[in-house]
Amino acid sequence: MNRSLARVTEAVHLACTDEPLCAYIYDLAALDKHAADLAATLPDNCELFYAVKANSDLPILQTLAPHVRGFEVASGGELDWVRSHFPDVPVIFGGPGKLDTELAAALEQGVELLHVESLGELRRLVWLARNMNRKADVLLRINLALDGVPATTLTMGGRATPFGIDSGQLPECLAWLARHPEIRLHGFHFHLMSHQLDASAHLALLSRYFRQARQWREQFGLSINHLNVGGGIGINYREPERQFDWKAFSTGLAALIESENMQDWRIRFEPGRYLTAACGYYVMQVLDIKQCFGRHFAVGRGGTHHFRTPYAQGHSHPFLVVPHEHWHYPFPRPGVEQTEITVVGQLCTPKDVLATDAPVERLRVGDLLVFPYAGAYAWHISHHDFLRHPHPQHIYLSPQEPVHAANQ
Repeated sequence: MNRSLARVTEAVHLACTDEPLCAYIYDLAALDKHAADLAATLPDNCELFYAVKANSDLPILQTLAPHVRGFEVASGGELDWVRSHFPDVPVIFGGPGKLDTELAAALEQGVELLHVESLGELRRLVWLARNMNRKADVLLRINLALDGVPATTLTMGGRATPFGIDSGQLPECLAWLARHPEIRLHGFHFHLMSHQLDASAHLALLSRYFRQARQWREQFGLSINHLNVGGGIGINYREPERQFDWKAFSTGLAALIESENMQDWRIRFEPGRYLTAACGYYVMQVLDIKQCFGRHFAVGRGGTHHFRTPYAQGHSHPFLVVPHEHWHYPFPRPGVEQTEITVVGQLCTPKDVLATDAPVERLRVGDLLVFPYAGAYAWHISHHDFLRHPHPQHIYLSPQEPVHAANQ
C-alpha cells in the first residue's frame, strides 16, 4: 500500500462513528509533492497555472499556491473566491458566456489576462474598458481545424463547438483590435481537447499549436509572445496503473520548444484534473448488500450526488475495500465473498451507480469503500442537494498533522 493510501486508510478509521461514514479525504502532502514535481520539470519558459474549476476548496488552493504561477478562473464567483484569499496571485479568466459584470470585475480586480471567446465578447469588452477608462489585456481563444489529430473522450475544438473563435474569423478580430487600442493582444489560447492519456499525442498537438502561433505572428505582424495551451492531460480511471507519462512529456516538451523555435514565447499550461485528482478519495460505508436477478448490489451511504465522476466519465470506478469490524446488531452480518458486486448510492434513480460488477474478495455491511482519483471534478460537479441528503465530511490530511476535518 502506498504512503498516501495508508494515510487515507488511517483517516477513514479515525473518522468512523456510530453514524455511517460518507467523506472526501484529501492528502495535501501528496498534492504538495505532485505539484512541486510538475512545476520543477517544466522548461524555463513554461508556466503552470491551476484551473480552479477542478477543485476550488481553499486547502487545495493553499497547497498549490507556492508551486503554480497563478490560478485560472472561469466565472465571476471563482474570481471573487480566489481574490478574497489570494489578492496578489496572478489570475487569468477564461470560459464562454462571460457576463458584463464578470468582465468589469476582471478589469477592476486586476486579472492578468482575459481569454476572449468571440468577436461579440471583444466588442463588449471594448465598450466596458472605454467606459471604465481601463485597458484590457487579452488572449484570443482560437478553435483550430486540425485534421488527423486523434480525438479524446472530451473534445472542445477542431470541429463545431461553442468554445473559442473560429480560426477563419481571426483576420476580422485582428482588424477590430487594430481600431480599438483599449484592448491589448498578448497572444493566443488553444484548448481543443481534454482527457489526453498519451504523452506523445499531446506533444504532437502542442507542435501544431506552436507552428500555428508562430505563423500567425509572422503573417499578421503581431507583437505577441504568450501562448496558453490549456490543460487537457487526463486521468486513467479505468486502468489506474497506466497514467499519463509526465516524465516523457516534460523531456519531449523541452526538445519540442527548441526544435520549433519557441524559446521567446511564454507558454502556459492550466491543468486541473491532472494536478488534483490523485490527492482525493471518496469514502462511503456500506449500508446494505442485496441480490437481485442474479447480481449483487452494495448500497453505500452517498452516491453520485456526492461523487458524479463515474457517471460523468462513463466508467466503473475502481475502489478499495477497507474492513470495519464494528457490528452492533443482534443478527448475523450480511456479506459476500469471491463475487462481483455493483456499488450504488442512496438516490431514487437507477443511474446512481459508482462501480459495475466489480470483483471483491469479501465485502460486508459496515465495511468502507474508498474510491481513489476523486480530487478533481468530483464533489464540485455533483448535484449536491438532490433528495436533500447530508453533505459528506471533508477531511484534509496536511503534512504537519495527521488529520484535519471540516464539514461543508
